[in-house]
Amino acid sequence: MTMADTHTVASDVAFTDTVKAIQARKGSRPAYARMEAGGSWASVITAELQAEIEAQTSVFLATANADGQPYIQHRGGPAGFLRVLDAHTIGFADYVGNRQYITQGNLQDNAKAHLFLIDYAQQRRIKLWGTARVVEGDEALLRQLMPPGYRARPEQVVLFTVSAWDVNCPQHIPQRFEAAQVQAAIQSRDDRIAALEAELARCRRSPEERPPLP
Repeated sequence: MTMADTHTVASDVAFTDTVKAIQARKGSRPAYARMEAGGSWASVITAELQAEIEAQTSVFLATANADGQPYIQHRGGPAGFLRVLDAHTIGFADYVGNRQYITQGNLQDNAKAHLFLIDYAQQRRIKLWGTARVVEGDEALLRQLMPPGYRARPEQVVLFTVSAWDVNCPQHIPQRFEAAQVQAAIQSRDDRIAALEAELARCRRSPEERPPLP
């Protein structure tokens, strides 16, 4: 019997017997056992999770080869480059890069994969377990997943099938913001300062000199 055959709840994809034994030794097993009894982790992509996935501009995809050697690859693009295709499937266009093809080779030997999403602004991280595969030669799917106007050369598609997901606590996540978010906040501040300075200048004039309020 394989490990996959012994799964009874979604979190068993991560909580192996060895992990549970360590949890028991270190005192956290009762809390996780209560979580499992209450329904364990989710395995279906909810509307809220879809919104978070499709807002990402950066994601980490973890795979391992046939020998168990792990590898983590970064993938990025404009918001929406990650697309939820159905209640269990996430897809994205895989752009031409350094052409090492480590992830593709790993998935050919071992379909198990992990997606790690982190929102620094909201100090939130989402972990997704599942399997993944590379789809070559499907031009219609590639066009569907390619972000409009994005200057990258798509080569193939990666489809990730979710078997379980969990949201971590925000501890120790540094709060960082996208450059566009910072620029928008600065512009909003500058516009407010300009409006206040104009109002102050108007108030300093004599009533006869004051222009009418807009």
